[in-house]
Amino acid sequence: MRTLRLSLKSRRALLGLAFISPWLIGFIFLFATPLLQSIRFSMSNLSVAPGGYVLDFVGLKNFKDAILVDATFNRILVDSVGAMLLNVPMILFFSLFTATLLNQKFKGRTMARAIFFLPVILASSAVAAAESAGLINLMGDASAVESSTEGGASFNVISIVRMLNDVGLPMAYVDYIVEAIMRIYDIVSSSGVQILIFLAALQSVPGSMYEVAKIEGATAYESFWKITFPMMSPLILTNVIYTIIDSFAGSPVTEAIYQTAFKTQNFGLSSAMSWLYTLVIGLVLVVVGWVLSRR
Repeated sequence: MRTLRLSLKSRRALLGLAFISPWLIGFIFLFATPLLQSIRFSMSNLSVAPGGYVLDFVGLKNFKDAILVDATFNRILVDSVGAMLLNVPMILFFSLFTATLLNQKFKGRTMARAIFFLPVILASSAVAAAESAGLINLMGDASAVESSTEGGASFNVISIVRMLNDVGLPMAYVDYIVEAIMRIYDIVSSSGVQILIFLAALQSVPGSMYEVAKIEGATAYESFWKITFPMMSPLILTNVIYTIIDSFAGSPVTEAIYQTAFKTQNFGLSSAMSWLYTLVIGLVLVVVGWVLSRR
């Protein structure tokens, strides 16, 4: 009796299917039907009727209204894309820098890694729901912050701008660095997953490569750019894509789409906005993925 032997490529393909099977099952049974329904809504005028709703086909009218008629959707969409272009480099640089530090050997390294991942846990839906219900307070007492600033411990931005100007940096770089400093809380809270991915990439680099580079006289700076950065470059693309999607997930555009659907009861226009938003995200991901892959 002949035994069926799978090739290495076939075994890897089956292993990949096994990994994506939970998502695939969830997509087919939970997400595919609402996705197709949203396409129908985006091309129809929905009106509530006894026992359900009625759809009147209007073609691309809802898309035209979202782009040309709605007073705020275009502005919010452009602002969200601009904020994403500013946030992604900040988050990636901070994540890579922090992962490099956490990869060093020092006492309390495990605790430090847990602290940097803590904002991801605090940003979960359960914790956010508890905070909105008034059960917990993650931001502390505002009066305590005001009293500390009144005592002379306020943050002085002018001194930082002057210091960076004295170094000789162009004003555009100075503005970007100051913007990153002013939004440090948002950057740290959005960098937990990226730090873990970069940390896993750093730990996968063979230590023998650093030993050879040290024997050859390479400095730590040269080892980073000649060994560390090229070895972890595939995961840089992964982190860029994850950060872009994560920045769009909680943007003001999502809130505007929700308000259009459930406040004004215009489900057709809301669905059209959702698909326009999805197309913009997809276009950004394609362009960024193509540029990084070429580089």
